[in-house]
Amino acid sequence: MSTAIRTRIIKIGNSQGVRIPKLLLEQSGIHTEVEIALEGDHLTIRQARHPRAGWEQAFAQMSQNYDDLLLDEMSMAEWDQVEWDW
Repeated sequence: MSTAIRTRIIKIGNSQGVRIPKLLLEQSGIHTEVEIALEGDHLTIRQARHPRAGWEQAFAQMSQNYDDLLLDEMSMAEWDQVEWDW
């Protein structure tokens, strides 16, 4: 069970914010960008997800399993053979 810390909402320019104690940030592992979501009557703050996180490992795994081959055969059109210098 986590310990709740009471704090106040403060004015920051034209916005409002909450100061997050260093101890909570260290325990959460949040360092830079965050996502804030409204879930019912709760605000949830979590580490921002990176859209391509894990792709490098997934592609390496695909290569090991030979799942990275093209599904369609490569076929050149006549134009490709005539117009390009190979």
